[in-house]
Amino acid sequence: MVNYVIETQGLYKRFEQVTALENINIKIKQGEFVAIMGASGSGKTTLMNILTCLDTASEGKVILDGIDAAKLDEIGRQRFRAEKIGLVFQQFHLIPYLTALENVMLAQHYHSVVDETSAKAVLSQVGLAHRTNHRPSQLSGGEQQRVCIARALVNQPPVIFADEPTGNLDEKNEKLVLDLLKNLNQQGRTIVMVTHNPELSKFSHRTIYLQHGKFLREEINDN
Repeated sequence: MVNYVIETQGLYKRFEQVTALENINIKIKQGEFVAIMGASGSGKTTLMNILTCLDTASEGKVILDGIDAAKLDEIGRQRFRAEKIGLVFQQFHLIPYLTALENVMLAQHYHSVVDETSAKAVLSQVGLAHRTNHRPSQLSGGEQQRVCIARALVNQPPVIFADEPTGNLDEKNEKLVLDLLKNLNQQGRTIVMVTHNPELSKFSHRTIYLQHGKFLREEINDN
């Protein structure tokens, strides 16, 4: 039996008279690396917000790790995000006066219990064991994004969502971050990456294309 960690059925999202998503039906298996691609306005960020419980659907079903998202209240959605989802954004959203270690531990605070040892372990996992006491202003853009990935990993979520994770990085750091996401996937994490860049999508197993809020096509990537 296939284990889908994400499944949408007839998903719609409307903002007053505007339909941002129309009849989206997708399935993502445990352990997949999936890219969601589309131009600006295609609905990919709206879809990601719904899949991460940052927003709710107007119509249709969203099944996340076997849970019907429509049955969760706001507290339930917050708990789901804390336990099941790791988020990596294009904008780093690091607290400037906290060290790398403290920024990672902040994610633990919202989850359950703060554990400095495990926070140091994930910073080591992303190659930043020597930068734990540095503040964001003392880190390069690539290092800041790796802190964000460590923050996303610290609570051991089964799914990592990355929204344009290399948008602010140079080519060298882009490759470092993509290699890191690929390695995490090879270790069993499900990765969902939102991007407009076809070169980035090649790192995934499968690319889902959206256009004007509709499913356009799907491609299997040879990697």
